[in-house]
Amino acid sequence: MASNGFISDYEERLARAQDLVVTDRPVGVQRIAAEHFAEEVRRRVYDIYGEKKLYGGGLSIRSTLNTDFQTYAQRALRTGLRDYDRRNGYRGPVAKLETLEDWWEEIVKIDSPSDLRPWRLAVVLSADANEASIGLRPRMTRARRFEESVDVGRLTLDAVSWARAAPNAENGYRQIGPKISRVDQVLSVGDIVWVAPADAPGLYRLEQMPEVNGAIVALDPHTGRVLAMVGGFSFGASEFNRATQANRQPGSAFKPFVYAAALDSGFTPASLVLDAPFVMEQGNDKGLWKPENYARRFYGLSTLRLGMEKSRNLMTVRMAQEIGMNKISAYARRFDITSNMPRVLAMALGAGETTLMRLTSAYAMLVNGGNKIEPVFVDRIQDRYGTTLYRQDTRPCIGCNAEVWADQIPPDLPDTREEVLSAQTSYQVVSMLEGVVKRGTGRQIHTLGKPLAGKTGTTNDNRDAWFVGFSPDLAVGVYVGYDDNRSLGTNETGGRVAAPIFRAFMKSALESTMPPPFRIPPAVSLVRINAKTGKLARPVDETVILEAFKIGTEPSRNSKQAVVRGAERTGNQRGQGATVGAGTGGLY
Repeated sequence: MASNGFISDYEERLARAQDLVVTDRPVGVQRIAAEHFAEEVRRRVYDIYGEKKLYGGGLSIRSTLNTDFQTYAQRALRTGLRDYDRRNGYRGPVAKLETLEDWWEEIVKIDSPSDLRPWRLAVVLSADANEASIGLRPRMTRARRFEESVDVGRLTLDAVSWARAAPNAENGYRQIGPKISRVDQVLSVGDIVWVAPADAPGLYRLEQMPEVNGAIVALDPHTGRVLAMVGGFSFGASEFNRATQANRQPGSAFKPFVYAAALDSGFTPASLVLDAPFVMEQGNDKGLWKPENYARRFYGLSTLRLGMEKSRNLMTVRMAQEIGMNKISAYARRFDITSNMPRVLAMALGAGETTLMRLTSAYAMLVNGGNKIEPVFVDRIQDRYGTTLYRQDTRPCIGCNAEVWADQIPPDLPDTREEVLSAQTSYQVVSMLEGVVKRGTGRQIHTLGKPLAGKTGTTNDNRDAWFVGFSPDLAVGVYVGYDDNRSLGTNETGGRVAAPIFRAFMKSALESTMPPPFRIPPAVSLVRINAKTGKLARPVDETVILEAFKIGTEPSRNSKQAVVRGAERTGNQRGQGATVGAGTGGLY
């Protein structure tokens, strides 16, 4: 400052004579684990201004991040991945030392992602039936040097009891090993393992880096502002962002958009569709295509709502065949789920690929009344002088810059969002997705006692597990899967793997609030119907719900229901809707 003339020589000497006081405080990304989010912001600013201005322009970047939500998201995702990983057994130590001589020098040679704190690497110094003694990897100081002191601790039987042997080649990778009754069944001297502090000083619990990975996204459904995003278990271990870069099959999580297309094609939530065997010749010597329900059972004529709540595949295929894959492909493009969906019936069951960010944004368009949004990471960018260079919201705001308040009418910002779906159809889909949470495949989330809706998704061989849903003002998507696309295992579905992560996040995010009920738009009529038959409810009916109908489509005592029966075998796999194989039945 003296060299540049900002202070005098006397002020310089006075300042040099004083002690330098440093106040430690949180350092943003490192403290709230927002590395994947920060990297996405960096990429976007780089695309706008280039490298020179990004790193040397003195830019002040205001992002959309909600730090509380980011903390909840990271905690929920890590806990969910850890729980799944533990269900599938212990794969053994990170490494093993042949001798304990100078073990503290050997353990620091092993790479350790910095974003896993409070996890630490430790070496087993001794182990018996009841406990193991461990020496912990020295901590890294802010000067990037290891501490000279060495910490020790203990692992009790309770701390390792989860660590049953993972499935292996000897048993055909079918089941995990027997229950743990001794610590030395799991640990032996020289093992280097992950540990985390337990409840008492000096006690630790055994941990394991999951092989499975996943992502979670939370955004404002009305503006598209991304409030939280975690792209994997550890950014230090893998910078790949599974929220924005991983293209995976959504499975049944795509079905709401098939149902939206059906509702715009004359169906109502009470329309009946046949749930029965479906066989189609694929052509080109590919054999027969025979989709199945997850339970491998058939349930006969069922309402659209029940098909959504129970995620019935065969009903969805028949409905897609009836309305035509051209329309469903157009809806996928309209919601920006995928730009060029193949027009084959398997796509109606989520066989296409998309990213978690795109699918979560599409769900947000359902709950916001059918208005187009795009994910937003940056609200505003200013230069070093405070001049605004970039503003995400460019809508004109007459009266926003008033210098004094004189009881004037608050500014009315125009809504410039494009309508991708009518508000009435959007609410019908939202209502059915609320039923998924209340009575269907996502019912574990209903225990939160909040207005929530969403849909599970599970692909063939349980390779991908999803849950995407929302409250009236918060859309959240969760994806779990292996990066090499192998199976998650038997019964590891979206409801078991992804839904608990969604639930944990929503529990924290909505804990101190009570969201309003889902907003009902004009021209929607709520009618009491029998949930099983779709007909008007009678006084003696037990399963009665309020169903949402567009004005003019409500059932009456004398009206006939729309029924899609289809056939057990149809022609080709195109399913265009204009011409279908003989004997396919139809809507009547």
